[in-house]
Amino acid sequence: MKNYFSSNFKLGVLGGGQLGKMLLTETHKFDIYTAILDGAKDAPCAQICNEFHQGNLLDFDTVYNFGKKVDLLTIEIEHVNTEALLKLEAEGLEIYPQPSVLQIIQHKGKQKDFFVKNNIPTSPHKRFSTLEELQKETLQFPFVWKSAQFGYDGTGVKIVKNSNDLNALADTDCIIEELIPFKNELAVIVARNKNGEVKTYPVVEMEFHPEANQVEYVICPARISNEIANKARNIALKVAESFKHIGLLAVELFQTENDEILVNEVAPRTHNSGHYSIEASYTSQFEQHVRSILNLPLGNTESKVAGIMVNLVGEEGFSGDVVYKNMEEILKMDGVTPHIYGKKQTRPFRKMGHVTIVNNDITEAHKIAEKVKNTIRVVSK
Repeated sequence: MKNYFSSNFKLGVLGGGQLGKMLLTETHKFDIYTAILDGAKDAPCAQICNEFHQGNLLDFDTVYNFGKKVDLLTIEIEHVNTEALLKLEAEGLEIYPQPSVLQIIQHKGKQKDFFVKNNIPTSPHKRFSTLEELQKETLQFPFVWKSAQFGYDGTGVKIVKNSNDLNALADTDCIIEELIPFKNELAVIVARNKNGEVKTYPVVEMEFHPEANQVEYVICPARISNEIANKARNIALKVAESFKHIGLLAVELFQTENDEILVNEVAPRTHNSGHYSIEASYTSQFEQHVRSILNLPLGNTESKVAGIMVNLVGEEGFSGDVVYKNMEEILKMDGVTPHIYGKKQTRPFRKMGHVTIVNNDITEAHKIAEKVKNTIRVVSK
């Protein structure tokens, strides 16, 4: 085995946001040297990594030159220049998740086609390269419209109810999907290393904010039957097996009205639906990511305790230097741990942090989570 710990091994990470910041907690724990590339000089990772490089993640030369400085490369965001990654990989650099996997996942049309080709259950879809092409189609309203690339946290996703709504859509490469009535939105994180060792985290349930289209609560374990949980885990494992990815894969799922499980989309990295694991699991998703990309034995994915995560997002009507109001109040509550991401500027619905609530009783945890949600406020000066 390579010596990764307290050595001259250098791990490169594309992206220096909050996922990178939480990943660095684990690299610090293992004393692994990290170099980060991010577009913003004040990115959350900038002050706490061993080496920080500012540059555009979509620029070929920037990504290629950064890759030449490291021994192994990973990502914390999938919007990166994959052409540069393919060249680096061809020259012998280990990159996880693999560039070929990233190329499929970062384009929602290719991702959906991949599901269909591999017999992975998903909602019916069609691909379009322009808005004009979409407008010429005979359409069944309502449907879900998704920008094929660069959407995140609810941006680039719209429910189109009638032909008037078409005028508000961006003129871009896109897909449309059948609108599926569902009972629950679920997620499963799958970890896979180079040896082919695979582990799944428990199925979590996601409650969404109706306006922002962002996750408001992540609940672990999901309040579903064992039968549904097993079905969800098996489908997530099938997705991971089809991609043969190395690293973490977050699989977002719908539980339909008649208890079918459909794959919505996947993310090839640590994910919002796994943040609860820092406090609630034997092995956090961030430690597991490090283990999987370095081909180390995977850790125990079971929960020690029930966990609920509340996203902290900027309140509507506030932009500017951030202020976290009532922090002391939530710190008085049992089992509550806030994580502040280090973004100095808030704006409406921007992800600024999260709070984990752990408790032996999931119902009690949910009550405390609601209290947290109604107490803490992310505003500006």
